[in-house]
Amino acid sequence: MGRLLIFGLGYTAGRIAAAMRARGWQVTATGSAGDIAFDNRAAVLAAIGEAPHILSSVPPERAGGDPVLDAYGKALAGKALFYLSSTGVYGDREGAWVDEATPTIAQSGEGRRNARAEADLAWLNMGARVFRLPGIYGPGRSALDRVRAGQARRIDLPGQVFSRVHVDDIASGVVAALEQNAPAGAYNLGDDCPCSGNEVTEHACRLLGLPFPPLETLEQANLSEMARGFYMENRRVANGKAKRVLGWEPRFPTYVEGLESLFSPQAPAGASAPLACAP
Repeated sequence: MGRLLIFGLGYTAGRIAAAMRARGWQVTATGSAGDIAFDNRAAVLAAIGEAPHILSSVPPERAGGDPVLDAYGKALAGKALFYLSSTGVYGDREGAWVDEATPTIAQSGEGRRNARAEADLAWLNMGARVFRLPGIYGPGRSALDRVRAGQARRIDLPGQVFSRVHVDDIASGVVAALEQNAPAGAYNLGDDCPCSGNEVTEHACRLLGLPFPPLETLEQANLSEMARGFYMENRRVANGKAKRVLGWEPRFPTYVEGLESLFSPQAPAGASAPLACAP
C-alpha cells in the first residue's frame, strides 16, 4: 500500500486524495480539510517520515517564498515530490503554443518577482514532478455555475485564448505520475482545446437556455486586479508530454464534453462532435 502526504487539501488536491484512496493508498493531508495542522511541526515531520510520496498544492506567498519548502524543505530530501503549479509561469505568449521546453518567466528573467514562477522553479530544482495547470473547472466551479449565478462575463478581446482543464483530468494525470513514479520535471495538464472564454460561456448559456451576457470591453467590465491580469495573458498550452510520458488522456478533451458532463452527469464523455483545436 502506497503512502502519500498532501500539503493543502483543497478543491483539486481533494479529488487527487479521493482517487488515490480508491486505489488503496493511505493519504494524510494538512489544511482545514485534512488531518494535520500545517504548523504542528512535530506531526508534519512524523508524516513526512512515514510517506515516501509528497504532494503540495499550497500556493506561494504573494511576497515570494514557498511555505512548504520554507518550513519543511530540508525534511523532503529523498522523497518523491509532486507539486501543483500554474501555466501562468509561461507569461503572455501572444497566443502562441507553449510546452514544457518553453522557458518560464522565472527562467528567462522576465518575472523575477512572480512568486508562482519562482516557486515552480524551486520545486523543479528539488527534483519534483511539477504539474502546470491552466484554468481549472469542475463540479460547482464552471461556466455553468457562473451563468446560473449571473456572474458570467463576455469580454471583447479578439484573438485572446487560454487553456483549461477539468479537475478530474488533473487527478488522473497526477495519479498516473504517482503510480508510475514518473520522471522528475514539468508536465502540462490541459485539455486539447485552447479557446476564448467567451466561447465557453456561450456554450454554457446554450445548455442552460439562457441569453448570452453582453459583450463588454475590458474597461467596462471593471474586473478585479487578478481577473484583469488573467485576461492580459494570451497563450495556448500543449499537453503532448503528459500524453507521451504518463500515458495520460483527458477524459474531457474539450470544454464541450466537460460542460455537458456537468450539465447532465449521464452524458458520456466524448459524445459531442470533436473540436479541431490541437496543434
